[in-house]
Amino acid sequence: MARVTKDQLIQLQKTLKTDAAIGKKFGITRQAIHQLRVKYGIDYNRKKNKERDEQVSAMFKSGKTGFAISKKIDLSVSQIYRIIRKMSKKRK
Repeated sequence: MARVTKDQLIQLQKTLKTDAAIGKKFGITRQAIHQLRVKYGIDYNRKKNKERDEQVSAMFKSGKTGFAISKKIDLSVSQIYRIIRKMSKKRK
């Protein structure tokens, strides 16, 4: 496994945001990054996920398609629709 220190991981989490992006930088999988976060006791940033989910929901309500949102937010189309379903359930 690549040598990623706790401090590096915290900094990269602020800039790159996702485990997949961090893993790509070091040539390892997102699962390996997740394991390192667990090992170091670093939680993923739920606040940013909530903000992102609200942004996705607002874009969808304004008439943007899932595909257009996925390109802008840099998530897969299936993740976009999963977020939309989750957000619509919260509002009911």
